[in-house]
Amino acid sequence: MSTARARVAASILDADLGNLASGVRRAARAGADRIHLDVMDGHFVPNLTFGAKTIRALRRRTEIPFDAHLMISNPGRYIEDFIEAGCDSVTFHVEVAPDQILSTLRATRAAGRAAGLAVKPKTPLSALEPYRELLDIVLVMTVEPGFGGQSFMRDVAAEKLLAARHYLGQRAVGGEVHVDGGINRDTAELVGAQATDVLVVGSALFRPRTNMGREIRLIRTLADEGYRYGLNDGEPAMPRDAWGSVASLPHDQAEALIREIEAAGIPAVMLRGDGIVNPNGVRDYDVLVPADALASATDRFAGTIERASAAADAWRAGLRRALGARAVPPEGLSFEAALDDPFPRSPDRPPRDRRAARVVRPRS
Repeated sequence: MSTARARVAASILDADLGNLASGVRRAARAGADRIHLDVMDGHFVPNLTFGAKTIRALRRRTEIPFDAHLMISNPGRYIEDFIEAGCDSVTFHVEVAPDQILSTLRATRAAGRAAGLAVKPKTPLSALEPYRELLDIVLVMTVEPGFGGQSFMRDVAAEKLLAARHYLGQRAVGGEVHVDGGINRDTAELVGAQATDVLVVGSALFRPRTNMGREIRLIRTLADEGYRYGLNDGEPAMPRDAWGSVASLPHDQAEALIREIEAAGIPAVMLRGDGIVNPNGVRDYDVLVPADALASATDRFAGTIERASAAADAWRAGLRRALGARAVPPEGLSFEAALDDPFPRSPDRPPRDRRAARVVRPRS
């Protein structure tokens, strides 16, 4: 599992079409985060590739997530086929006939798959507005769809990528901005600086004599560097699959906070932390949320966290009085010092800043 913020979707449009299974396995071994499947019907775009039957056959060859990009005129007619074929996410174009967009997005989400809309270079992002409540993915095209190997449209990336996140604002966690077209080591840093989540990379990976694994790692690194210095004040990007702590609390207060966070649609868990040892000898728990929801959850639940912290202090004080000499002092302090200051942290640790969250990183 990658510890980067940016993810790479390997587009197999430029792989050997006579042996797609080999191309898929090669990309998976090289460390791609998902496989991008460009489906073209020869009508919506002037090219013809493959369909749901091919994807179903490829699905049996790998467990890597499949990301379908439908460049077809009638996605509503075929959406069930692509879902049954094993696509984990399905994106189609907002430029298709409007009467099929809502139903196709709903069918995709009802099947438990991520639903997205793509926009051509000349299509304004405002075309997405009627559908924003149903979007898990916004795919910004930085080439004209239909053919691989085109030149990257820098002005389109600068205008649309960061702005595209506005159309995912209803998602508490998990919404993604994708970019497709001309992505390589020369353009990765620029799109990373626009907070792009998924970079679709095709011809740059499948050129002869290319070390695909090295290219994927380089593109991810460059995208993360763009994000770090373009948007994150020089701080390293938090890994996409990491979880961060919004609070450190005793068990009951942590459980109550988790219930409130999850009611807002944000996943939350608690793990034994490294903070206060309570009078009953049990250390506080860290309340963790996904990294991409950390900032919003910290702000949204600031009042709740403050109230929970106050309740925790009152609980500790009452428990210490009840236990008397049997109360366990905080780690690293004498019992006498604990009575003078019943809720200090360990002497070698500074006070916790709510925003300096503990980060749980994924295993590689």
